[in-house]
Amino acid sequence: MGTFLRTSLQNRVLTIGIERPKANALNTEVVTELQAEIKQASRNKDVRVVVLTGNGHIFSAGQDLGEFKQALGTSISYREHLAKTYSPLVIALRQLEKPVIAAINGPVAGAALGIALACDLRIAAESARFVVGFLGIGLAPDSGVSLFLPQLIGLGRAGEYAFTNRPISSQQALEWGLVNRVVPDDEFPQAVQTWATELAHGPVHAMGLTKRAFNHAFLPHLNEVLAYEGHIQEIAGHAAEHREGVEAFFQKRPPDFLQLEE
Repeated sequence: MGTFLRTSLQNRVLTIGIERPKANALNTEVVTELQAEIKQASRNKDVRVVVLTGNGHIFSAGQDLGEFKQALGTSISYREHLAKTYSPLVIALRQLEKPVIAAINGPVAGAALGIALACDLRIAAESARFVVGFLGIGLAPDSGVSLFLPQLIGLGRAGEYAFTNRPISSQQALEWGLVNRVVPDDEFPQAVQTWATELAHGPVHAMGLTKRAFNHAFLPHLNEVLAYEGHIQEIAGHAAEHREGVEAFFQKRPPDFLQLEE
């Protein structure tokens, strides 16, 4: 088991739980471990379904801003960061020819939202909330969010919730097709296992081929989109809005973008 992941294999279902206080925030180590787990799952014949979830009552708050804070004012390449972390993980999830369920046990934001949307199926607890998150710190969406979110809920809704950072409730997510199912919190763990076990008893090879066909039909330019997100994030990451957003986050105040002078 990785340092920041807890894994279990039961009934041919591999459950991968992100376990990193606080808020299961993601950093390079966590994402690297997730990449390794998905790669291993693709080779393990005992794994027929993968469930990705978070520890406790939160799926993940997304990227750990501590990494970005340390990098402010340096020559860090946001493009290179994405090319090594989130983009390969999103591609690995889409290329894994086994069903992948995002079990969204609580709030999810930012890059973690992209990871959840890259999964094949999503089941959410009633307490789950979905926050695009990026623009709050002066960044543009990455981790496939710029593709998956408009594709699932429509361009207008995606624009509204990206621009405002307002949370999407679990019921809204269900109505809009962002998730497949919503269940009460106390029934959530059992509901996830029941669904995953049902899938594990199905024709997983044919499911993998179906996933390949879906990728071809709906996501033929995924690699290009991820690369372009990296290009856009390179621009956003070195702008004054991002510096203000990160500083405001750590100072626990609203960012003041209006007064910025570029």
